[in-house]
Amino acid sequence: MSDLSLVSAFPKAEDSAWKELVEKALKGAPFSVLESKTYDGAVIEPLYAPATNGAVIPSRDPGTPWEITQRIDIADAGVANGQILEDLNNGASGIALVFQGAVGECGYALPADADALGAALEGVHLEWGVPLELQLGANAAAVANIVADLVDARGLPANHTNIRFGFDPIGVLAAHGATDASPEDVAALAKDLSARGFKGPFAAADGRLVHDAGGTEAQELAFALASAIAYLRAFEAAGIPLDEARRMIFFRLSTDQNQFLTTAKFRALRKLWSRIEEACGLTPEPAFVTGETAWRMMTKRHAQGNIVRGTIAALAAAVGGANAVTVQPYTAALGLPEASRAALARNTQTVLLEESNLYRVADPAAGSGALEALTSDLCAKAWRLFQKFEEAGGVIEVLGTGLFQEAVAETRRPRDSMARRKESLIGTSDFPDLGEDDLTVMDVAPAPFETGAQEVMPLKPMRLGAPFEALRDRSDAVLAKTGARPKIYLACLGRPADFNTRASFAKSLFEAGGIEAIAATSEQTLAETVEGFRASGASLACLCSSDKVYAADGAEAAKALRDAGAAHVYLAGKPGDLEAALREAGVESFVFQGCDVLAVLDGAQATLGG
Repeated sequence: MSDLSLVSAFPKAEDSAWKELVEKALKGAPFSVLESKTYDGAVIEPLYAPATNGAVIPSRDPGTPWEITQRIDIADAGVANGQILEDLNNGASGIALVFQGAVGECGYALPADADALGAALEGVHLEWGVPLELQLGANAAAVANIVADLVDARGLPANHTNIRFGFDPIGVLAAHGATDASPEDVAALAKDLSARGFKGPFAAADGRLVHDAGGTEAQELAFALASAIAYLRAFEAAGIPLDEARRMIFFRLSTDQNQFLTTAKFRALRKLWSRIEEACGLTPEPAFVTGETAWRMMTKRHAQGNIVRGTIAALAAAVGGANAVTVQPYTAALGLPEASRAALARNTQTVLLEESNLYRVADPAAGSGALEALTSDLCAKAWRLFQKFEEAGGVIEVLGTGLFQEAVAETRRPRDSMARRKESLIGTSDFPDLGEDDLTVMDVAPAPFETGAQEVMPLKPMRLGAPFEALRDRSDAVLAKTGARPKIYLACLGRPADFNTRASFAKSLFEAGGIEAIAATSEQTLAETVEGFRASGASLACLCSSDKVYAADGAEAAKALRDAGAAHVYLAGKPGDLEAALREAGVESFVFQGCDVLAVLDGAQATLGG
């Protein structure tokens, strides 16, 4: 094919020319300001050249769609059955049944009862190979045997079913602090179920709980690998050949809105597992890897934002080569979702599959400089952590010491730097909607799983938006009591061109804490601004304008607002050399990108008596 004339007419772009333009735009700032870092410490560059050593990482068979797996954790068997059939008849290809005490169980679970499970699976043609994943916790063996007996009772050939049994006592131990089984028990169950004709896989190496607890991508990968190795060794000790044992294990990972890092994580897992297979003297085969949209990114406030986050996360996992993906309904953090919410989660994947055709390209990330670099870095960091598990005697021994849990907690603390909004949850930490409508969920109360005596320190799940939601709850309580929300007046100085940017920033910041921001939209005199504050009914004020206007009028405006009765005066922006003069005039706090937003909002609520 000849060159397109439009392309050949342009000179070749050079990195040096780009860097020259960047340096000019930075106006003396170091180039490093364009770099960012992952929580694992990897540096993400602003620009990458194409990778020269990139290669396709084998995952799904080329051109094969991933499974659209719908999560079912409804205790009522009849309702569960209706949802299962609705999902399977309208685009879902598989079902994940969540049982009490499973990793990721949120207080809703199917009962471990033969009659209930039989009713829930009524009309589901397991003999057709409909994928059925069991997310097991307490009494895992009993649940698995109930399902196996159900297959026998229906006269179905076990080898025609496609059941991922999902035994994971290690994950249960890490998530809840106690477990009623061991890897050796999993091996015995796998041998028994295999003898009955089931193909498996039987053991799940689940990294989701690490992600849920605030861990890094490398920590999640290392934990999943260490769990898989523990099961592999148990299978080998039970007399199962390694070539057969590896196929009895599958992986679960969280997938979140950090699209490129998530894609790199899924790719890295496959490379790491291949390395373990080679170390076992085996020819590598692609592992079966599932992904579920991350719990920690789910929000209660403006839950519709979860639709976008879930879409990005599903795309990231699919591009990373996931075999099956579960999108949590956007109201999941509020409770059990209604059928329409489950349908939207299902249809999100249908659009990605059938309209975007994402599955048709094998490993789209191969050769991308950025994604290859992230994948390699994750492999290196996760492998070092995995080796520490091995040196300490394995994952169960490490959990017993509490050292891994402490390492995850060390990562979790900076994640609470949502306080500084280094990570963003649109609609919760940024750009909230104080007038959002309430969303409905099923009228079912959660029943948290009780573990009894704990053997190890558990990894507790978190949601990044929870601190902001707590502030919004305080605002709602004030609204219910007084009929009005807490308020702050944005004292905008100068022309709209001077104050618009910082006024928008301040509005987003304060309303994320449930404090309604009131502001003028046109140019006003200082006297008019002060009068606007008095008329607003607010007791807090925040100056918003440009550095130039602050230098000329900021101190006078702050004093005027204090004299008018402002209980606390904020200023949007960093004060620089003006700080002393502004504080003397009455400015008590400065709000800017990177400040401790939660501390600011908590202080504001306290000042207002909320």
